[in-house]
Amino acid sequence: MRADFFMADMRKIGVLTSGGDSPGMNACIRAVVRTAVHHKVSVAGVLRGYEGLIKGDFQPLDSRSVGNIIHRGGTVLKTARSEAFRTEEGRRAAHDQYLAEELDGLVVIGGNGTFTGAKLFSEEFGVPVMGCPGTIDNDLYGTDLTIGFDTAVNTAISSIDRIRDTADSHDRLFFVEVMGRHSGCIALHAAIGCGAGTMLVPEVETSIEQLADILNRGAKRKKLFNVVIVAEGNPNGNAYQIAERVKERFTHSEIKVAVIGHLQRGGAPTALDRILASRLGYEAVEALLSGRTGEMVGLSNNEVVFVPFGTAIGRTKPLNPNLLRLSEVLSI
Repeated sequence: MRADFFMADMRKIGVLTSGGDSPGMNACIRAVVRTAVHHKVSVAGVLRGYEGLIKGDFQPLDSRSVGNIIHRGGTVLKTARSEAFRTEEGRRAAHDQYLAEELDGLVVIGGNGTFTGAKLFSEEFGVPVMGCPGTIDNDLYGTDLTIGFDTAVNTAISSIDRIRDTADSHDRLFFVEVMGRHSGCIALHAAIGCGAGTMLVPEVETSIEQLADILNRGAKRKKLFNVVIVAEGNPNGNAYQIAERVKERFTHSEIKVAVIGHLQRGGAPTALDRILASRLGYEAVEALLSGRTGEMVGLSNNEVVFVPFGTAIGRTKPLNPNLLRLSEVLSI
């Protein structure tokens, strides 16, 4: 989507991170700032996402101020979820601060909720906004990867590898819960990457009876230990609840539970996430200066794509059926 403004109209832009933090957000902030500075455009960092925009909590950023952050997890701009921004009054207050700061455009880094707010803010007040997908869930439609996903998967696999050592030593069955309230993307990739026995994800309906049958078949093949990856949003409940129900149907080994939790959000971003974040941050500023607005910058087949906010948040991103099949075959 293009608007009727051009690079010459852009003198100052804002950048914010919103929602859950993800590794690589700092690399994206760095790319946004340095690309803007390259074009002689000033940058104001908005602290604590939309809540900071409502309160006028701005911080000037330049090339030096974003040095030495590319390798850091989290976000130097901080992040928060803003209930006030969900209201028209809250967004109007944010727009008043936007005008007072003399901003000409905005780059937002976040996930579904961030883009929902950006879409409303842009439509209601005509604010030029571009978005960079920053979420470990990799659940935004229109992009193959989101910033932080690769790091989260690597963290999950590293943790599961350690759990497998214990499972192997004691002939135990472990249920390992990973993040993913609405998407099983982390669970799927972690299951393939660590050689899990099976997995439970929101997108695939698997009953406790089916799960127990899979595990019992494995036990008959003398598969003395196993790991089951559980996405937190699967319909059967959390890992502890599932483990209790499986105990009634599977008695071949001791059952344990491990919840990786917020470990997946932290840590230094992988090389893939640093490069992805840098590319998307750069492209977001270039797009904003060229007159684009109301879009997420994504990556499809390693090529940059522009996806309207409404499409990115309005469509469900399915799990890759080839990877689902691969996971099933390799778990035998």
